Parts: sequence; C-alpha cells; structure tokens
Amino acid sequence: MTVLADLLDAVAGGRIEVLDLTAPLSDQTPILQLPEPFGQTVPFQLHEISRYDDRGPAWYWNNITTGEHTGTHFDAPVHWVTGRDGEDVAQVPLPRLIAPAAVVDVAEQAAADPDFLLEIEHVKAWEADHGPLPDGGWLLLRTGWDARSADQDAFLNANETGPHTPGVSVDCARWLADVAPILGLGVETVGTDAGAAHSFDPAFPCHSFLLGAGKYGLTQLQNLDRLPPTGAVVVAAPLPIAGGSGSPARVLALVER
Repeated sequence: MTVLADLLDAVAGGRIEVLDLTAPLSDQTPILQLPEPFGQTVPFQLHEISRYDDRGPAWYWNNITTGEHTGTHFDAPVHWVTGRDGEDVAQVPLPRLIAPAAVVDVAEQAAADPDFLLEIEHVKAWEADHGPLPDGGWLLLRTGWDARSADQDAFLNANETGPHTPGVSVDCARWLADVAPILGLGVETVGTDAGAAHSFDPAFPCHSFLLGAGKYGLTQLQNLDRLPPTGAVVVAAPLPIAGGSGSPARVLALVER
C-alpha cells in the first residue's frame, strides 16, 4: 500500500482518530474587544440569501460577515507591525499547515490563577518529561479556557483593570520566537497573548515576537485535553485570503490510538 492509502485505512479503521480543535462559528462566538479609539472586529453573522423560497426555490445559502480574527483563527506574520514585511495568510507555505504538536498542559495553574503566564522554565520542565519541542511544529498551550467559550463575558473575563486570561510571559514569548524550533503557538483563549498583555513591555509579546520572527498563531482552539503531550499532527486550514492578515480556520488533529 502507498503511504496515503495506509493513512486512509488507519483513519477508517480507527487506528488514527481525527479530532476537531475548532470552536463552532456563530453569532455567539466570543470576539476580541479593544478599548476606544481602536477599531473593532464585527461578530460573525449569517445573512440569508434564499431558503427554498421565491428567492431560490431549490437552494439554501447565505452571505457571511466576519472578521479575519474571529473564532478559531490563524494569525499570519503580516498581522503585526513587527511582521509587516512577512507572509500574508495566502502566502503561508502549504507544508507548514500540517505539522506535529506539543501540548503543554497548564490547566491546573490557570484554574487557580486566570492571569497565569507560561515561563521558559515550564517549557523546559515539559521537555525534561517528553523530549524537545518538535522542529517545525506547534506548541499548543492547554489552559482549560475552552470551557468558557460559550459565554463572551466569562471567556474575556474582564473587569475594570482589563481582561484576565492566561498566556505567555515576555521572556517566554521571546524565547519561543528566537530559540524554540516551533513554527507557531496555539491557544484556547481569544488571542495568543495573555489578557493583561496590553501592560507588558513590549505589549502583546506573542504577537510582537512570534509574528515578527515569521511564526504563526492559532487561537480559540478546543479539545486540547484530548491530545497526548506529543505525537499528534495538526492540520490548520485558513482561507487563502489574498493580502489577509489571518483567517478563520478549521483546525484538525490526527492522533494514533
């Protein structure tokens, strides 16, 4: 059998499980909210064109309104000023959309402290147990935050001081961008940076360092608790929007069982 035939046989036989890491996309999908005077993204919306009626008797279809960075989505380097000369989402090389994953689980720490930050020492401890981060792979940060994804207020977890969601420290973001062999960072929160990252130096270090280094982001992932620490393969498929800074994406994981 060929390699692809072997893969299809393993999927059909259940030896490889296909998991959906994508949050459902609807008008209830949580979206990022920026303070004034910054521009805002729009909620996802369906606009019905016809539904088996006089507008189209045999077909149902919709127009959609959405932002590039709504729901489970892919951040391209050009999304941030540090990557302004980098790839747009349509220019990401196709082989990079299929990559191994390392899952770092800090759900317990994030449950105790919503402002928890991943540090280099946490990644080094993970590597001591599981081996080095995959070359050309994703670091997926499991925080348990996907359990909040049906509730905008709980998901953003904001008060008078701003949002409070887990993320990555400045030093760790710099290390992931400059030293770690990964191609990008995936998270369960609304963006790759912690809720308090607006106050960091620099602000929003995951965006600044990783996108500036030509790496990528995946956000609002789900079901990371069903992935092993190593061994899963992630298929991240954004729309090839010409000139786009990102795109909603269908993100799948292949896991050997």
